[in-house]
Amino acid sequence: MPRVRKGAARAQARKRVLRKARGYYGSNSKHWYRARNAIIRAGVYAYRDRRNRKRDMRALWITRITAACRMRGVRYSLFLNGLKHAGIVLNRKMLSEIAIRDPKLFDVIADKAIKASKAQPAKAA
Repeated sequence: MPRVRKGAARAQARKRVLRKARGYYGSNSKHWYRARNAIIRAGVYAYRDRRNRKRDMRALWITRITAACRMRGVRYSLFLNGLKHAGIVLNRKMLSEIAIRDPKLFDVIADKAIKASKAQPAKAA
């Protein structure tokens, strides 16, 4: 059986890798071996950071809500507890947007949450 070399297929594979690596710094965009490693590493970072972005955004929303709550004299944890007892179902993203774009509405929500948290009996320690 004759020995087969991958002529066209290998050239296409290299071309595909170098096309993906276009714009990378230095030899990472020119040399096939370096480009292949750079693409793999970039893919790993992209996969990881798509998840980290969600974590970072949630932390940002919580920071914004905390700042808005402090301006109204209530702690974040008591505010969220009050929201739960008041039956107000808003996620943190929407709460942070309301705190930024419509402070009067956030005041109303905060008042309802504070009243609902005060109406709950204290837990025995």
